Amino acid sequence: MSYRLVILTVCLVFGLLGLYTLQHTGQSRETFSAATLKQGSAGKDVYELQGRLKALGFYNGKVDGNFGPTTKNAVTWFQWKFGMKSDGVVGAKTKLKLWQATKSWRPTAEDVPQGGAAGGAAGGAAGGAAPALPASNTNGLSEKELRIMSNAVYGEARGEPYEGQVAVAAVILNRVKSSEFPNTPTGVIFQPGAFTAVADGQIWLTPNATATRAVKDALSGWDPTDGCLYYFNPKTATSKWIWSRPQYKTIGEHIFSR
Repeated sequence: MSYRLVILTVCLVFGLLGLYTLQHTGQSRETFSAATLKQGSAGKDVYELQGRLKALGFYNGKVDGNFGPTTKNAVTWFQWKFGMKSDGVVGAKTKLKLWQATKSWRPTAEDVPQGGAAGGAAGGAAGGAAPALPASNTNGLSEKELRIMSNAVYGEARGEPYEGQVAVAAVILNRVKSSEFPNTPTGVIFQPGAFTAVADGQIWLTPNATATRAVKDALSGWDPTDGCLYYFNPKTATSKWIWSRPQYKTIGEHIFSR
C-alpha cells in the first residue's frame, strides 16, 4: 500500500511540474517566438529582446532589431546576473527568465519593428503578405506611421469584418485630427491604456494585406464610424467610463462611440 502511495505521489508531483512548466513556457511565447536568437539574428524577436533588456538597464543601444555585439554583451550580462550560462545565445530558458523579469513591460513606439522584414513568423498569413504602403498619402504620414497603423489594425481587429477594420483605422485618424489626442498615429496608438494590442503585445504581429488595405481605405476618406473617437468590445470591456460614451453604431464585435 505504501509503495503504491509513493508511486502516486511521484506521478502527481511530476504532473504538476509539467503543468507548471507548460503554463509558464506558454506565457513566455505570448510575444517571443520559439526561434533561438544569437549574434547575426534580426527581426521582431530581437526588437523585443532589446526592448526588455533596455527596460532592465542591461542594454543602452538602439532598439533596431539587429543582434550585434552590443546586444550580445547585454544578453551575456543578463545571463550572468541571473545565474545562467553566459554564452550570449537566447534560447527558451533565457527568454523565459527575461519574460519573468519584465512582466510589466510593454512595447513603445521605439520598440515596434518597422517595415515588413522584421515581422517574422508570428504575423498572420491570412490575406497574403502585406504590400508596401505608399510613401505619399492625403494625410502626409510617413511610412513608419502607416506601418504602425497597420500593426494596430491587425492587432485590434483582424477577426472583424473588413468594414470593422477600416473603422478602427478611421478612429485612429479621427483621434489624430482631434485636439483631445496626440497629433500623430504613433502618439495615439501608444497613449497609455489606449489600445489593447499594445497592452497585450499584439502590436508585434506582422499585418496582413487586409489590415494594410484597411489603413489605405481610411486614409482615402472612408470612415464607417462617421467621426467616432472610441470603440470597445462589450464582451470584454472592463472600463465603466467607456460605457458612458454616446454609442453610435456597432460593426462586428465593436461598438463605436463619440
